[in-house]
Amino acid sequence: MGTVMIILHVITAVFIVGPMAVIPMTGLRTLRSGNASAVRSLAKSTAIFSWLSLITFVIGFGVAGAWKISIGTPWILWSIIAYVIAFVLSVFVVAPQLNKAAGQVDGAAEGTKPAGYGVITASSGIASLLLLVVVLLMVWH
Repeated sequence: MGTVMIILHVITAVFIVGPMAVIPMTGLRTLRSGNASAVRSLAKSTAIFSWLSLITFVIGFGVAGAWKISIGTPWILWSIIAYVIAFVLSVFVVAPQLNKAAGQVDGAAEGTKPAGYGVITASSGIASLLLLVVVLLMVWH
């Protein structure tokens, strides 16, 4: 059963957490092009994939239980902390800021960066780096 859990964990990480990290970058490019409806769609996709990433998180606990790995093990604990921060940034900063920026894009000149662009860039970049840390910790062990 542990092997099945690991396979599910990796599959959901690739197909759910991967887009969670990449979609905001597409949103930034779309913001610069001035397509507000596409930005709104990408903001919604960011939120959906971020919430869906909880599936990977929960399966990870199943893997830890199946392989009798303590949550207090340093690499597991650091992975949890990094993921939770990335999740919070994606759901409560990046997605709402993308939506807010989409409202400012309507009627703006192409290439204009709306207010909050820096917040989106920084937050999504930090979230992606934290998810990279999680991947490195998982591969390392």
